[in-house]
Amino acid sequence: MDNGITIQSQSLAGKVVIITGASSGIGAATARAMSRLGCKLTLAARSADKLAALASEIGSDALALPMDLTIPADVKRMVAQTLERFGRVDVLLANAGVYIPGQIADGDPDAWANLINVNVTAAMRCVHAVLPHMLAQKSGDILVTSSISGHIDIHWEPIYSASKHAVQTFVHTLRRQVAPAGIRVGSIAPGMVANELWGINTPAEVDQWVEKHASLRSEDVAQAIIFMLAQPPHVTIRDLVMLPQNQDL
Repeated sequence: MDNGITIQSQSLAGKVVIITGASSGIGAATARAMSRLGCKLTLAARSADKLAALASEIGSDALALPMDLTIPADVKRMVAQTLERFGRVDVLLANAGVYIPGQIADGDPDAWANLINVNVTAAMRCVHAVLPHMLAQKSGDILVTSSISGHIDIHWEPIYSASKHAVQTFVHTLRRQVAPAGIRVGSIAPGMVANELWGINTPAEVDQWVEKHASLRSEDVAQAIIFMLAQPPHVTIRDLVMLPQNQDL
């Protein structure tokens, strides 16, 4: 029966989007998907060759910026060059991340510090850099790539899990600070994703994991990100958790 409710979504065409960690995995899949919707993209990552190839594939509406997001000057340059090229910033997808599993007793604290720097501090720096422009616009979307590890304590990846718990707290508190200015903030929290971060490097390997319902594709996560961004302005999806059907978590 028709209840008179019309499902609405907003067009993403023409939106200026910064994607970090854009050279592979979720970042690259999201860049491709958003390009097809008519978005203008700044692609940031450490791999110059992969970024250049992706930008060439996408075309003139992509700005490739090889950089190290743990360097504060690089984060500032990313936002400045986006504004110079496109004139505004509508979406930040803070997606760059690294992964370390293993036992605490066997771990390397210096590697842990780098993980926190990339997964947490760099994401915070990116948010800090775009906020003045979004506040002036009185609009914008900030999405941070989290993980199911940010929602439950996973004992085989304690440092990674700690970093994603920090991301969740940051997202929730930031959202409440900037909501009155018309800015939406949310996190996308996937479970296992068959991509390079997990050492899955070929399409055949990806297909094997997906066919077992043991992993998501990067493209699945990209579509969820687009779903979050396409909601009408009065709707914020604060947390979207998605798992492969057979992941036992």
